[in-house]
Amino acid sequence: MEHILFLTGRLAQPQLEKVLASMAGAPFTWEVRELGLQVAALMTAEMIGRRLPPPLADRVVVPGRCRGDLEPVAAGLGLPVERGPEELKDLPRFFDLEAAPPDLSDPGPKIFAEIIDAPRLTLAQIVERARALVQDGADVIDIGCLPATPFPQLEDAVRALKREGLSVSVDSMDPDELLRGGRAGADWLLSLNLDTLWIADEVPSTPVLVSRTPGDEASLDAAIEAMTARGRPFLADPILDPIPFGFTASIVRYHGLRQRFPQAPILMGIGNLTELTEADTSGINALLLGIAAELDVAAVLTTQVSPHARRAVREADWARRIMRAAVRQQSLPKGLSDELTTVHERRPFPDTPDEIAETAARVKDPNFRIQVSAEGLHVYNRDGLRQGRGAFELWPQLGLEGDAAHAFYMGVELAQAEIAWRLGKRYVQDQPLDWGCAVERAPARDAACAPGTTRTKR
Repeated sequence: MEHILFLTGRLAQPQLEKVLASMAGAPFTWEVRELGLQVAALMTAEMIGRRLPPPLADRVVVPGRCRGDLEPVAAGLGLPVERGPEELKDLPRFFDLEAAPPDLSDPGPKIFAEIIDAPRLTLAQIVERARALVQDGADVIDIGCLPATPFPQLEDAVRALKREGLSVSVDSMDPDELLRGGRAGADWLLSLNLDTLWIADEVPSTPVLVSRTPGDEASLDAAIEAMTARGRPFLADPILDPIPFGFTASIVRYHGLRQRFPQAPILMGIGNLTELTEADTSGINALLLGIAAELDVAAVLTTQVSPHARRAVREADWARRIMRAAVRQQSLPKGLSDELTTVHERRPFPDTPDEIAETAARVKDPNFRIQVSAEGLHVYNRDGLRQGRGAFELWPQLGLEGDAAHAFYMGVELAQAEIAWRLGKRYVQDQPLDWGCAVERAPARDAACAPGTTRTKR
C-alpha cells in the first residue's frame, strides 16, 4: 500500500491529522510532518528542499498554496512531490478525483458569436471584436446586418475576417446582402427559407434554414428536404423564442424537429434568452446548452450586447463542454467543473465555528486571521476570537484606529469575507474570491502568494 507524507504548519497540523483519520478505507497509509513554520501557506519549495531529508514514503503532498517549482524538490528527494487542495476539508474529494479528472476537451456544438451592429463599425473595430469573441470561445464570427441600414463595407468585413483565419457567417434578411456575403467568401448564411433557397444555388456558403413564418414547421421541413435532395450541407433553426413569447413552444419545436429528422444538423439561437432575460446568464447558458446537448444540436448562436450578458460567449463555451461531458458519460452535470458557479460554490464553508475556535486558541502572535463559516466571519489573534456577520460589526473590535495601513488591509479583507459569506462562496485570506469563468483567475497554484503580515505592530 502506498505511504504518503503530508507536510503542513503547526496551526493546521491537528486538523490535517483529523481529516486524514476520517478518510476510512483510503488506499494509502499516511504520516504528517510539521516543517517548522506556523502557517502552512507560507511554505515554499525552496524551504522544503532545505528542511526535508529524503523520507520513507512513496509520495509527498504539500499544502495547496505552497509557492515555487516542486520539480527540483522531487528530483532531490527521489520521489513524487505534489500540491494538495487549498483547503484541508477538500482532501477526500482531492483523492477521489485525482485518478480520473473530468474530460472537457470535447467542445460540442459550434458557437456562432454575432456582431450585431457591424454596419456601424469600421473594419478595424469589427476585427477587434472578432478577436475578442474568439478568445472567449467563439468558433464562427457572425456579421450581423441591420434592417434598412446600408452596409457598403460588408465584403471587406468578410475578407478581413477570413484573412484573420476565422470562420465567418453573414446574418441578414436581405437576399442581396446574403448574396454579397456569400460571394465575398462567407462560410455560412443566416437565414434562408423555402422561398430564398435559390441563394444557396448562387454561392458555396452553407445556409441556415428557417421557416417562412414563426411556427411554420412544414415550410422548414420542406426546406430541409430540398437541401438534402441537393446533397448540400445546411443548419436548421426552428427559432428559439424569448420568455414569455413562446419559449416553451419553441423548445417543443426543436424536439419535434429532432424527432422528424434524427440526423439533421440544428442551430439554436440562445441569445434570445440570455439577452432578453434579466438574470445571471451563466445559469441560462447552462440550461440551454444542456437542452442542446440532449438534442445533439450542432451549433448555437449567441450575442453579448446587454451589459448583463457581456460574458455570454465564455459561459456558453464552458456550458457546452460540461453538458457534452455529462451526456457522454451519462452522469449529472455536477462535479465536472465549477466555472459556471460564478456567485456561489458547492462547498463554501469548509470549517465549522468550533473548528475555527480550536485553531484560534493555539495562536500566540498578534497577526489577525480571518475565516468564514456558515454562521459568519471569524477574526482571531493571540488576543482572542471575534465573530460577526459583517465588516462594520467586527471593525470596532479590532483596535486599529491608529494604524491606517493595517486598517485599510483589514477593511478590504473583511469586506471580501462578508461578500463570500452572504453569497455562499469560499473565502481564503489574502486570496481573491473565485468567480468562475466570470473573472480571470489569480495566478496558478505554484505562483500563488502566501498570506502577508496582518499585524505590523502592537
